[in-house]
Amino acid sequence: MKMTTNKEQNVSNSSETKRIVRNVLVISLAFMVHFTAYCGAANLQSSINAEAGLGTASLAAVYAGLIFSNIFLPVAVIRWLGTKWAICVSFITYMPYIAAQLWPNFYSLILSGLFVGLGGGPLWCAKCTYLSVVSEVHSKISNISAGALLTRFLGLFFMIFQLNQVWGNLISSLVLSSGDNHAAVTALNSTAISQVCGANFLPSADAGEALQSQPQEKIQMIAGIYLACMAGAALIVAVGVDSMKRYDSGRSETGSTLSGMQLLVVTLKLIFEPNQLMLITINIFIGMQQAFFGADFTAAFVSCAIGTGTVGFVMMTYGIADAIGCIVTGYIAKITGRIPLICFASIVHTILFTTILVWQPQPDYSYVLFIIAVVWGLCDSVWLVQINAYYGILFPGREEAAFSNFRLWESVGYIIAYVISPHMRTSVKTYILMGFMVLGLIQYFIVEYRDRSAKKSKKPTVEVISVSGLDNKAFQTTE
Repeated sequence: MKMTTNKEQNVSNSSETKRIVRNVLVISLAFMVHFTAYCGAANLQSSINAEAGLGTASLAAVYAGLIFSNIFLPVAVIRWLGTKWAICVSFITYMPYIAAQLWPNFYSLILSGLFVGLGGGPLWCAKCTYLSVVSEVHSKISNISAGALLTRFLGLFFMIFQLNQVWGNLISSLVLSSGDNHAAVTALNSTAISQVCGANFLPSADAGEALQSQPQEKIQMIAGIYLACMAGAALIVAVGVDSMKRYDSGRSETGSTLSGMQLLVVTLKLIFEPNQLMLITINIFIGMQQAFFGADFTAAFVSCAIGTGTVGFVMMTYGIADAIGCIVTGYIAKITGRIPLICFASIVHTILFTTILVWQPQPDYSYVLFIIAVVWGLCDSVWLVQINAYYGILFPGREEAAFSNFRLWESVGYIIAYVISPHMRTSVKTYILMGFMVLGLIQYFIVEYRDRSAKKSKKPTVEVISVSGLDNKAFQTTE
């Protein structure tokens, strides 16, 4: 009779599933609190630090550091600190960037932005690895497929996580709109707004005319609140999340059994696998469309036409829609599958791009901006949840490397968007986004076809085995 260990008996207890869900909820809450601060600050960079493109340059530095971090740091940091403490320490690396908002110059913002990037790789990889591992443990207890559980957990995570857009932007909007919120309206008349703002907006030429600087005391207040949020997030994980040691026993295929150099090789090797290569473009698009909405759309359509104080309210609307979409699309995917959702998101996003190209913003039609924010948030939720979950399904046993690659190429998308942001008109950047989306979708569908064909080829085959007294019986064997 097979003997079971205390840990196996504990995992088999039905109460363990509740504990797993609680850990997922606590991690989600901590990320939401932390990114309330970071995203709130990042969304303002193209408006409050618009001079010479310093704000978007600092964000490009963030994702440049993130690329290096995603390749070289996650596996080593997670192995050294463990998944839980990697999250805590990574949270702390974001704090200098918020402090740098008090003394915004090239050196303070760029260097602290690079530091954020170095912490971002281990942070996101640790989160994805934790969710992937507990999905497998939950699956063994509940007999629900690990893929379905991972999609559900990612949907739950992103639903809570995207609420950071609500609280972070609510904080910034309440502070910034407490005084003069008519940045563009007071600087430009109605005719000038239609000529400068929207698809024609060119940050390097128009930002000085259309966007006003904000009082230093308001920036100080926002920075203080955001720093407190980041410290609180690290404390939430330290106190409220179980160590990964509780769940990762028996996972011989994961990076936990490999040396740091072997794990690095696994991460780099995965980049050159055909399926990963063909997912690069859609990954880049995901990063680009998020950066475009947070930087270019807010500057060209919101700050320029209505005022910087409204940026937070528009981004808050986007965050609510994104959060709702993350949890809803996770459950819809169980009925429809990934492909119909991806097709729907691509069609709706094409309509959004067309609207940006042809519509001219005006202060009297500000409600259109909120409609665009809602629809964009719903589309983003599909890209985030479905593509993220597909990585966990497509590369089982190599979660650390897979999610590192996801964040790496998503970061490339952010960098491209932030680098071109000051130098191209909004219309040109919109066409570039559309091109990346179309090419990325074509390659994504090729990967889906390859993956399904590979799974069909591995289906069980039936062989006739001759055994004394059972000559005509068929036994099913799996290759």
